[in-house]
Amino acid sequence: MKLGLTQSLRQTLAPQLIQSLRMLQMPVLQLEQTLRHELSVNPLLEELEVAETQEDNESEGEFELTDDDDKEIDPKLDKIDWESYLRDDDDYVYKSTFTKTEETYEKMPVLQKTLHDHLFEQLSLLKQSDEDRLIGEYIIGNISPRGYLVCSAEEMAAEIELPLEKVKHMVAIIQSFDPPGVGAKDLRESLLIQLTERGLQDSVAFRIVDQYINVLDKKSINQISRSMGIPMDKAQQAMDVIKTLSPTPAHGRFESASAPIIPDLIIDHVGEEYVVYHNDKNFPRLRINTNYRQLLKRGNKTKTDTKKYVREKLEQARWLLNSINQRRSTMIRVMDAIVEEQKEFFDKGEAYLRPLRMEDIAQRVEMNVATISRVAKDKYVQTPQGVYEIKYFFNSGIAQDEGGELSKRHVKTRIEEIIHNENPEKPLSDQEIYRILQEEGIKLARRTVTKYREELKILPARFRKRTL
Repeated sequence: MKLGLTQSLRQTLAPQLIQSLRMLQMPVLQLEQTLRHELSVNPLLEELEVAETQEDNESEGEFELTDDDDKEIDPKLDKIDWESYLRDDDDYVYKSTFTKTEETYEKMPVLQKTLHDHLFEQLSLLKQSDEDRLIGEYIIGNISPRGYLVCSAEEMAAEIELPLEKVKHMVAIIQSFDPPGVGAKDLRESLLIQLTERGLQDSVAFRIVDQYINVLDKKSINQISRSMGIPMDKAQQAMDVIKTLSPTPAHGRFESASAPIIPDLIIDHVGEEYVVYHNDKNFPRLRINTNYRQLLKRGNKTKTDTKKYVREKLEQARWLLNSINQRRSTMIRVMDAIVEEQKEFFDKGEAYLRPLRMEDIAQRVEMNVATISRVAKDKYVQTPQGVYEIKYFFNSGIAQDEGGELSKRHVKTRIEEIIHNENPEKPLSDQEIYRILQEEGIKLARRTVTKYREELKILPARFRKRTL
């Protein structure tokens, strides 16, 4: 056992900084929820009415501390200069700075029908016995949201203890319901049901699905035509029909509506300049409740514990308001820098997006790269060109022969254009696309062409071949 001193360097984050970083990372909807939660749990925060102004706050009078009643105050807390905390000219108020006018429309509630509701509705229209209705309801209850039956007829018959023949009969009836292909046990059966609904049970497309469904992603149209002994044009027509079928019977009809994207920032074109607004129009307008000032006066008879509680809540309220204002100014600063770097994009469109790194913006605004990353993460900006994720403006560059750089998205757009303009009878291979890009002065590896094509969800050349 011994007693000694050691010296070390250690960085600790103050609670205020932790709160600021946490709020900076929040998307606008989450931040709004956080502010409303704080408003409900912190009595020193109150929401301003729309008609109220900051001058209303100043009408409360000067808040002063006297030397009376020192015995009731904790000496450590008494060292705080509360007069500097709560001067009347201090702007401990958060008000929306959003001034852009928007045309708003009333949102009409829409009742969303589920796949099961749709199937039960069709089942109720059939003339059936109580037993058949019970079997039908049980079968529908075992259909997944995608439209597939998750249990076999044998399993269901054993579970409800009814004849297998009746269960199979009701499965066949439900498979004739809308949407086409519902109630199938797998992809093959669903596609065959959809073709039968169209009266194509004797078609080439039906045979292809029946015999080759498991290898369609590995065989070209030419290989399928040779295997089936049919002309290539007929195989191609059949594949075109198969492409119109839905691999998921319920897709797009009974899914929950997508949540709208609420942009954190809005860029407006004013004259020749782009102005960045912080989209805080739905935020509660907050201020520190001045009615609690009397509790901190030394001259009153408020208990020490009460004063301590009020001081703690006051400190939390100050940190919160400062964090919100800091978040707003940081985001606007970063977006202003992005607009300056990507001005051609905002003027002319996506084809003019320049390569840009977070490090470049960090140096420009004199912030840490981690701060830029927090600003960009899960946040959106509304621009004259549309709504984009802020991360969209950061992308790597591809070298050119002239010495400049093209953005990765620009190169992918160019690959898309080359494939769109190719001869369908002789589609371009990745090697040929690579050569075209090299001739245009775009330097990238052959494997990168394949990678970008796959990211664009474009099939290889042998699957794109078509006869005219």
